[in-house]
Amino acid sequence: MIRAAKGFRMRRSKLYRYASDAVDHGRQYAYRDRRTKKRNFRALWQVRINAAARAAGMTYSRLMEGLKAAKVALDRKIIADLAATDATAFGELVKVAQGALKAKAAKA
Repeated sequence: MIRAAKGFRMRRSKLYRYASDAVDHGRQYAYRDRRTKKRNFRALWQVRINAAARAAGMTYSRLMEGLKAAKVALDRKIIADLAATDATAFGELVKVAQGALKAKAAKA
């Protein structure tokens, strides 16, 4: 425990009782925040995709529905990266989604 508390300040790095408490709390926060980080990044990707989709005249939900209908196997991380860095590739994705939505509407 003392070795794990290296870098903590004052009693938390020198005395076993305080070091144990500090390390336990730190590990709980690390476990919780590994999951929170995934949640935060997914929300960021959704915001980026929505902004680019609205600039292309579409909403986020319609874009994702169209990509799913077109069986495009890209995840949100990749789509958000394309939206931020490669506007032409993202425009092609929008066209694919629009085509799939039209085909879905014609089918129904």
